Amino acid sequence: MDISIVVPLYNEAESLPELYDWIERVMKANGFSYEIIFVNDGSTDGSWEVIEGLSRRDPNVHGIKFRRNYGKSPALFCGFRAAQGDVVITMDADLQDSPDEIPALYHMITDEGYDLVSGYKKKRYDPLSKTLPTKLFNATARRVSGIKNLHDFNCGLKAYRKEVVKNIEVYGEMHRYIPYLAKNAGFAKIGEKVVHHQARKFGHTKFGGLNRFVNGYLDLLSLWFLNSFGLKPMHVFGFLGSVMFFLGFIAVVVVGSIKLVAICNGVPAPLVANSPYFYIALTMMILGTQLFVAGFLGELISRNAQERNNYKIEKEI
Repeated sequence: MDISIVVPLYNEAESLPELYDWIERVMKANGFSYEIIFVNDGSTDGSWEVIEGLSRRDPNVHGIKFRRNYGKSPALFCGFRAAQGDVVITMDADLQDSPDEIPALYHMITDEGYDLVSGYKKKRYDPLSKTLPTKLFNATARRVSGIKNLHDFNCGLKAYRKEVVKNIEVYGEMHRYIPYLAKNAGFAKIGEKVVHHQARKFGHTKFGGLNRFVNGYLDLLSLWFLNSFGLKPMHVFGFLGSVMFFLGFIAVVVVGSIKLVAICNGVPAPLVANSPYFYIALTMMILGTQLFVAGFLGELISRNAQERNNYKIEKEI
């Protein structure tokens, strides 16, 4: 099979028939063998009934229905697990992503050798309150991930080599960082294509709100830390703990030495406990010990984790 199209959706019953007709038209015009996997993320409208009707009409249409709303990442994870095409295309169900972009994305994967191609909606039909935070978010993601050529990490329209989606785990709200996940899994050839962005035709966006950006930064920090220190937590906690303990210990020695010198010279000296530096030093030593112990416990957990040696092997002889 040439292409699997994975469409996560939540309450998009109005747009699904038009989206299906558009995809079908593009697939037939280009002679692709294909499947469309609609992942219904706990919709409360008639989305599932529409999917059932489309599947009865066309055997290329498949559906996955969640019992409740889990989020976009779980929907993509289940869609990726079910996909059988050599190239996997993801797109949103709100008609803002154009299926006309699919042939070019497909050929970038098959002919140009990309592992992943992300869409870039250079001209957007979103309000300024959404576009400005998005630009800031993408700038930070480029900096942290090291993928300098991507301008829109969160674009729903992406193309993947099949091996990519079978070797990454999209969980929580990590759909924003799929290129970073792919890079960490060893798929380094990541490209970008400017795609057309259309104004929403039905309903309203399901992904608005300030918490979207706050959660995005927290997820990015989590992903960076897990990638950098997930298998070696002692390297960060142990190092920070050792530095803090050492500085605290030196400070205690200095405070004690000042007291000792004063006593030896017969000079009245204040109590050590009256010095604020004593408490700062004591706090640093306690925090340093706690960080070191946290790193040690993390190392023990990591060494006993079932997935500690789950490495991605491309080929075997």
